[in-house]
Amino acid sequence: MKYVNPPVVLLLSSFALVSCTQDLSDYSSQTSNFDIKEYFNGNVIAWGTIQDASNVVTRRFCVELKGTWKGKDGILAEKFFFDDGEISYRNWHFSQQVDGRYIGTAEDVVGEAIGEHQGFAFQLKYTLTLPVDDTTYDVSMNDWMYKIDKYRVINKTAIHKLGVNVANVTLFFDKQAPLACCE
Repeated sequence: MKYVNPPVVLLLSSFALVSCTQDLSDYSSQTSNFDIKEYFNGNVIAWGTIQDASNVVTRRFCVELKGTWKGKDGILAEKFFFDDGEISYRNWHFSQQVDGRYIGTAEDVVGEAIGEHQGFAFQLKYTLTLPVDDTTYDVSMNDWMYKIDKYRVINKTAIHKLGVNVANVTLFFDKQAPLACCE
């Protein structure tokens, strides 16, 4: 039997994983454009789950969103209703740049969020200050939103700490039923 060099196998495995990573350019040839200024204008409702690193659902929630835009600048007010009774808020301030990217800030976001879109996909990357019990952690958020049609969007978010996936979020947005609410 031939000797297998473990470092070489590890290196080749790493390349294989990296080459399987999703990239925004994967959606550049899609004709359906996801304009967040259009979609997140007015009332939207969303339902979601938080999964731990092994994909076990740890929390469920509903979100009421209200977006208002003035030209290339917008505010997205979010009110989260969690299954354990917790209610929390986040107010995003977005500005579309000349190159089409979006810069966003919010109360619990460290620095700026950077958003880009291609075809029906929108990616938003940012660092979030996340409270867990009596401690807060800065975690990297990688949001992927996919426009299904003019009323619905699916969002998958990977949450990383020190480069390790610690949780995931799955959301379903619906703009067709603006009279629905979480309470």
